Amino acid sequence: MTASEHAITVDKEALKRKYMAERLKRLRPDGPNQYIRLRDQLSYYLEDPYTPRVEREPKTDHVTFTFIGGGFAGLVTGARVKEAGIDSVRILDKGGDFGGTWYWNRYPGAQCDTASYIYMPLLEETGHMPTEKYAHAPEILEHCQRIGKQFGLYEHALFHTEVKHVEWLEDRQCWRVHTDRGDAFTTQYLGMGTGPLHVPKLPGIPGIETFKGHSFHTSRWDYNYTGGDPAGAPMTNLADKRVGIIGTGATSVQCVPYLARDCQRLYVFQRTPSSVDVRNNHPTDPEWFKEIATPGWQDRWLENFTANQTGNITEVDLVMDGWTDLSRRIRSQINKLPPEDRTPEKMLAAAEDADFAKMEEIRRRVDSIVEDEDTAQKLKAWYRQLCKRPCFHDEYLDAYNEPSTVLVDTDGKGVERITENAVVVDGVEYEVDCIIYASGFETGTPFTDRAGYDVVGRNGVQLSDYWANGMRTKHGVHIHGFPNLFMVQPTQGANLISNIPHNLTEAGKTIGMIMRHAQETGAQEVEVTKEAEDAWLELLKTGAGRRMIGASPDCVPGYYNNEGHPPGPHAWLSIGYPDGAMAYFRYLKQWRERGDFEGLEFR
Repeated sequence: MTASEHAITVDKEALKRKYMAERLKRLRPDGPNQYIRLRDQLSYYLEDPYTPRVEREPKTDHVTFTFIGGGFAGLVTGARVKEAGIDSVRILDKGGDFGGTWYWNRYPGAQCDTASYIYMPLLEETGHMPTEKYAHAPEILEHCQRIGKQFGLYEHALFHTEVKHVEWLEDRQCWRVHTDRGDAFTTQYLGMGTGPLHVPKLPGIPGIETFKGHSFHTSRWDYNYTGGDPAGAPMTNLADKRVGIIGTGATSVQCVPYLARDCQRLYVFQRTPSSVDVRNNHPTDPEWFKEIATPGWQDRWLENFTANQTGNITEVDLVMDGWTDLSRRIRSQINKLPPEDRTPEKMLAAAEDADFAKMEEIRRRVDSIVEDEDTAQKLKAWYRQLCKRPCFHDEYLDAYNEPSTVLVDTDGKGVERITENAVVVDGVEYEVDCIIYASGFETGTPFTDRAGYDVVGRNGVQLSDYWANGMRTKHGVHIHGFPNLFMVQPTQGANLISNIPHNLTEAGKTIGMIMRHAQETGAQEVEVTKEAEDAWLELLKTGAGRRMIGASPDCVPGYYNNEGHPPGPHAWLSIGYPDGAMAYFRYLKQWRERGDFEGLEFR
């Protein structure tokens, strides 16, 4: 525990009242419906500014394994399937290359906010050493391409291709995939990893379509307009421009310092400030990395981070970052309780105390960096650290000391409207030449809506109908009635939000082993039984569910808590293993290594 932790005391009841007041002023009757879909109303924002589309002939062939999504999920699963001895692997993506999130997010300053050593998959297999603790986007994109090349995943890949329909062919025991490029090919096995945050959204601000200046979403950064490049070169075209950026979440936190450096005037329109803790990024020492990169090193680091971050504190914290810091603080507070006082209520109160102290420390950090007192007050986050995704950055707060940067705090109301040449807040017009939307991605919408296609399984059952009452899987991977289909995502598995790639790498390993087993036994179909799927859902019900993620009654609205509205009758299914992420990964390892893959039928 640091000296600052000892020094911090808070008036808990006053703080709770402040948190509640900040929540209430931000609640909106339209909740998650306050956003609009780019593809429905402003589809030109979805164009790929990075890679030209190349025309090709439609595919009508057959492959053994197809994966929809060319991000980490597709790459790690494709690599493991290749290792299982299956060469006929096809990955589809609507982008122009591999990368997923890291293909689209090329805004200046983009970097991972979980340490590179555990965030970037297959480091040991590729032999790559991240250049810094928190790698920047160009390096992560390059690593995605490295995986694609090393494992031969480019050979059958289809880029700039969107899936429109998928159907199970009972008589042929395979899937047929239809795309927007006229493809209608078949595949014995199908994987899906379209990601929980990949469909950009815009705020539904009145007048948004009337703006006559330039505008773009951060996931489609327009370097032709701004100048510069993803590596952070000066955006010289902005030297005489007034720029407004709407949104102050994780993306804005990373790109604002670069905009502040290069714009004539930068207006940051803020509804809710992010909590911004120290990142402490630094270059990787090659000698240090050589010492740690012994066989099995990345798995050890992954396990160590997950254990520490989820409360299973180990003797050594290898990663030492903001995620594990809060867990250490909570565990320290709980350990102060006498054994007889370690009831659920008192342990929750101890965790609350640790969070209150941490957030006060983060607010004091604002005062220590931001020179203007009024701006500093408006940049303070008045909520618990996990109400919204925590941010970590070493330059964001300093950006507000630049004379070109103006924080336009909307006091929780958001932007009032947009005109032909201005952004309006509380009746005041801020004239701008360019608007940048750092408004994030769709969450909470039906999976098939975000994916852009439905899946028709056995007996003509659509996935959207099968999930009409909520998601149903075993391990978040297998779906009854949809043979030879694998999903790769966190929900109903570990549900580890702090480091999504750990979920994906474990699923990829498992799928590779399942497919090897099917090949060795001559099975044509793999399907979870109805009984095993039901039993898994019953097991999930025994856990804490959504109560642990941003669901405190005094949390400000955000995508963690459905913008402060009730999550709906099916949200209880968006949960994870009841004993936590670390326990799930141990369970999954044992399940797959037994070799019988209990609950699955091989036919």
